[in-house]
Amino acid sequence: MAQRVLPQGQAPHVCIVGAGVSGLRCASVLSGRGVRVTILEGRHRIGGRVHQSSQLGRIVDLGPNWIHGTVDNPILDLAKQTKGTTFSPPEDATPAVYDTEGRPLNQNIANELSEIVWGLIADGFKYSSKNCASIPPEKSLMDYLKERVKANDLNEQSLKLVLLMARMWGDFVGEPIEKQSLKYFWLEECIEGENLFLASTYKDVLNQISTEALAKSELHLSTKVTTFTPKNPSSQGSLVTVTTTENITHVFDEVILTCPLGWLKRNLSAFSPGLPLRIIEAIQHISYGRLEKVYLTFPTAFWVSESSNPFFAQFLSPTYTDENPENWTIECVNLAMLPGTCAQPTLLFYINGPCAKHVTSLVSGLEPGTDEYKANLDHFFKPYYSLLPNYSASSCVPTNILATDWQNDEFAGWGSYTTFQTSNASEDVQLDKDIEALREGCPDVGIWFAGEHTAPFVALGTVTGAYWSGQAVGKRVAEVYGL
Repeated sequence: MAQRVLPQGQAPHVCIVGAGVSGLRCASVLSGRGVRVTILEGRHRIGGRVHQSSQLGRIVDLGPNWIHGTVDNPILDLAKQTKGTTFSPPEDATPAVYDTEGRPLNQNIANELSEIVWGLIADGFKYSSKNCASIPPEKSLMDYLKERVKANDLNEQSLKLVLLMARMWGDFVGEPIEKQSLKYFWLEECIEGENLFLASTYKDVLNQISTEALAKSELHLSTKVTTFTPKNPSSQGSLVTVTTTENITHVFDEVILTCPLGWLKRNLSAFSPGLPLRIIEAIQHISYGRLEKVYLTFPTAFWVSESSNPFFAQFLSPTYTDENPENWTIECVNLAMLPGTCAQPTLLFYINGPCAKHVTSLVSGLEPGTDEYKANLDHFFKPYYSLLPNYSASSCVPTNILATDWQNDEFAGWGSYTTFQTSNASEDVQLDKDIEALREGCPDVGIWFAGEHTAPFVALGTVTGAYWSGQAVGKRVAEVYGL
């Protein structure tokens, strides 16, 4: 690509839209190379989907909880630099699994079936990577599991349980596995190494990233962009024009959009003239998941005893409650198992897709922390936590409950993060090429993209991916100016 030429002594002026992890990392790279950086952020805060709340009486992450992969992962390095506490569930940790009628599975059976599920998931990654070209685009991960599980020497009941337990994968991608593309399942595989729960939260990691980013950058909070007018590539010295809701116009040499994929999907009309067809197709093809979290804090961790302290519990397609209209499988993790002072008497429930939509609707318009808000959520989750060991109706009552609501958050893109779903055979969808197209952006007209949806394939949908994407596009923009 031809280098940009500015008058001698003039630094390029770059706008970064979004002060999430990708935008902040991009600002660090650019400002460190002498670029003038202006960040426009629609929220009243920085961090984007990396955000915490203290409403439960202690800080918890509303966005990501995990660091995905430990091999050459800069987010893990930052967690160590900030003296963060990570937690790796013990290899011998046993899941607590409850069947469709609420009965606990025998622990040996639960362990055996859990190993089968994870073995099938691992095989699915390999199969998808090796056979991507020949897998029909409409074939889902669930289709694959139904075929492959038969190779195991299991009775009919155990086969059904394995498929129900496999639905936990929906909490990794934010949508039911019936929608997960098998063809592009390999895009969901992360960096090598363990998945670590960041027990001390992402707060200090975000502070570390932002301190460097904002030291030499100009930040405007509560500034929502409505229109982008790209450069005229045939006109030398043409600039990108950005207009905000206050009808204030700004001009920049380059604009880097770190807005979530979900925001791009709903705001294609914000570009005038429009984006190239290839970029529009990529934005439309890639899916955006709906993962939500619900924290329930209790006076004590009643479910913990010398004989029982599982990190993960799963309630399979429950038929014993009318509050779950589609019998969605429900999962939670036990935060009392976190190390040291990070331990708390809290259950963290992960919900996705239609279930997440239903749960968030229960508290729509209600102020978090109010009695009605807590009662509505407790009514939904009580059938599950009441099955845990040592439960007593009189003493095991949540002291506080907090639910996320990313799918109704404009600046989060009405969802959580990128996922890869099935498509019709008649459509020419190549999701890996779509990611590459977004990663390339539209440099000829001064429009670039960053975010977890443009990350290296091993880090899509992760904080690490957001960080890497901002770093990569920052370097590319600086290099265009010979910096």
